Amino acid sequence: MPYIFNTPDEQREMLEAIGVDSIEQLFDMVPAELQLQRPLDIPPALGEMEMTRLAEQLAAQNLHSGNSSCFLGGGSYDHFIPAVVDAIANRSEFYTSYTPYQPEVSQGNLQAMFEYQSLICQLTGMDVSNASLYDGGSATAEAVLMAINATRRNGRVIVTSTLHPEYRQILATYLANLDLELVVIPAVDGRADLAEIEQQLDDQVACVVTQSPNFFGCIEDLEAISTLAHDAGALSIAVFDPISLGILKRPGELGADIAVAEGQSLGVPMLYGGPYLGIMACRESFVRRLPGRIAGQTVDRRGTRCWVLTLQTREQHIRREKATSNICTNQGLLALRASVYLASLGPAGLAETASLCARKTHYLAEKLCQLDRFERRFDAAVFKEFVIRDRTAQVSELLEKAASQNILAGIPLARWYPQMEDCFLVAVTEQRTKDEIDTLVECLASADSEQVSVDA
Repeated sequence: MPYIFNTPDEQREMLEAIGVDSIEQLFDMVPAELQLQRPLDIPPALGEMEMTRLAEQLAAQNLHSGNSSCFLGGGSYDHFIPAVVDAIANRSEFYTSYTPYQPEVSQGNLQAMFEYQSLICQLTGMDVSNASLYDGGSATAEAVLMAINATRRNGRVIVTSTLHPEYRQILATYLANLDLELVVIPAVDGRADLAEIEQQLDDQVACVVTQSPNFFGCIEDLEAISTLAHDAGALSIAVFDPISLGILKRPGELGADIAVAEGQSLGVPMLYGGPYLGIMACRESFVRRLPGRIAGQTVDRRGTRCWVLTLQTREQHIRREKATSNICTNQGLLALRASVYLASLGPAGLAETASLCARKTHYLAEKLCQLDRFERRFDAAVFKEFVIRDRTAQVSELLEKAASQNILAGIPLARWYPQMEDCFLVAVTEQRTKDEIDTLVECLASADSEQVSVDA
């Protein structure tokens, strides 16, 4: 943390500049009866060496992905980040630049946006990408608004119950003041019910939103869902995992019209839950309805290659009735991290990363299912996450025991799905070693043995 200090002389200069006599005078607006009339009850000041040691001791009490085996998922993942990502993203010209949404964005930032857009189009199989949105949840909601605008249907929006529950909550908030129905399709064995989707589709539905791999880690039949949507004149919105596209078909190849994602897995640390990166791409026919901004490549009057801010669709830049969103900025620095990450891995590296995730996930699932206490909640194919059912329904105690051994074993699902209080979600990235996976199994096996002993 930077050490920021000011001397008594500097304090006096600042007080003179704002026209007050003392620091205490700054609090005159607070009623006297609400002011604390005694010193704060805090320990005496420490020297720098002692304070540093205390801060390190307090920080060491936190359990995080850096000092534990992390099997947490649900939208934020412990993927490996090549050193080149930090080396480039931490350069001052990127790290300290002003939020790039004004027309006078520098050439360097415009080029970074353009490269990001190009990589996202290659990744998704879509025609055009914006220069990023806030996160996966807001990108999903913006995609729905875009579909409503494009189809001119404002009757209903269909989402699957396997879409991230927080994404559904964000979407419901976005649509709360619109005269529009949000239809949630139930799941069958961890995947969307295709028959129910077909039954709900009519000429009032603007779009169908499908996450694949979904919140439970299961792979949806996105191609079939897209076909159903198109047959009814609706758009298909795919919410995808960027890493999964190393081995799975791209949304553009499966009939999706708009593809969105949380980009945290592309070179962005877990960061206590954010800030993250919203990915959004679509077919070229919808380019003028795409929210955010698009950087383009051209040549100047001397014939030199350069970049421009080609399109902005928010109401500050075009007539309000033609605006598709009031999104006013993008996650430029995190989009840069994603660009460096994808460029450094390349197609082969991304495929290897995805393959490692899938193989290690299936290895752990097989090992856990060999224990009497556990079973897979769903039989559907998965990528890097899966749901485990604890037959004893003591999920909280189980995860606490694992945490006591520096293992973040998973996320309890009762928070979002009360009917799944005996289940938890486990994620396995390429970072997890065989030893870490085996240690997790041993930890949960010992808990299984203890439960058997208690029951006996």
